[in-house]
Amino acid sequence: MNYETPLIGDAPADMLDDRSAKRRRVLVIAAMVAIVLILLALWISMRGDGARPAAAAQVPVVTVISPGQSVVAHQINATGSLAARVEMPVGVVGEGGAVTRVLVQPGDWVRAGQILAVIERSVQTEQIRSLAAQVEANRADAKLAQAQLDRAKALVSRGFISQADIDQRTATRDAAKARVNIAAAQLAEQRARTGRLDIRAPAAGLVLTRDVEPGQIVAAGSGILFRMAKDGAMEMLAQVSEGDLAALSTGNSATVTPVGGKAQFTGRIWQLSPVIDAQNRQGIARIALAYNPAIRPGGFASATIVSGTRSAPMLPESAVQSDEKGNYVYLINSRNEVERRAVTVGQVSDQGVSIMGGISGIERIVASAGAFLTPGEKVKPVARTTS
Repeated sequence: MNYETPLIGDAPADMLDDRSAKRRRVLVIAAMVAIVLILLALWISMRGDGARPAAAAQVPVVTVISPGQSVVAHQINATGSLAARVEMPVGVVGEGGAVTRVLVQPGDWVRAGQILAVIERSVQTEQIRSLAAQVEANRADAKLAQAQLDRAKALVSRGFISQADIDQRTATRDAAKARVNIAAAQLAEQRARTGRLDIRAPAAGLVLTRDVEPGQIVAAGSGILFRMAKDGAMEMLAQVSEGDLAALSTGNSATVTPVGGKAQFTGRIWQLSPVIDAQNRQGIARIALAYNPAIRPGGFASATIVSGTRSAPMLPESAVQSDEKGNYVYLINSRNEVERRAVTVGQVSDQGVSIMGGISGIERIVASAGAFLTPGEKVKPVARTTS
């Protein structure tokens, strides 16, 4: 029996097909596994690179301040009208008549007793001349009576004149002297009446208004002809609420700003109203002011009155928020979380907002952008640096 070894090339065709199919399946599976591994590696790497920025972006950075305590002036704001501190109305004090001259204008400074206006006095002048002549006549009679008395006394020792005659002549002399005094008094009275025809300044000061013209007939009931401010001193009648009035005292300083200008004038309270208006529950604080052309009586002004000082935290306006619940700030606690804290706002000035209650000043307060934060939010606080 002959055995022959078969050659590869002589293998059946179906066996070769099975082997090729298996080999292809292995290659396909290996390729798929490799692709899955590559995709998984890419996903892991991308997730690892993007997680850190995303996590970092979720924690906002905020600027915080610790204001501490500052000396804050307690200020009261008020409005009111301007006026002369002592206003002097000037009218006719005599019998009056026709005005011949007006010597001053509003805005003029005058001294005490200076003539403001002159009233016609021709009749009064003639009366003065008549009374002056009467005085001279009475003096002549008194002089004659004295001479007769002296001669009579010289004849008494010779027996030519009795004592009764001496008494009569003495009485005649005394009556003549009395008539001189009466005439002199009448003359002085007439001169005084005539002098009252001059409208004079009762004291030194500033003429505010003039309500008389030459040719005008004036009398004691004609009303006020001039208004003056004594020494030119002015004041503001500041209307203050009942509660604020109790916190004020005479001597408190104030800054007054007339409406229509930017000029500010310093003054002091010199009088506080002893009563409160029952309608508006306000009182008057009278603020004394020195003269200035910008301070016009009758004008309107605002005032800031300093009624004392106290220590309080001072925050920038951007740190204080408000809503329907009131004023509040955001502070950062020890866990770097945002907390809302209600505060009581005091005086607002160029330096900031004084906080009268709610914080002590040692807290870390969010300086700005508080509207974009929510309570409980985690943040990264950064202290504000001063330059």
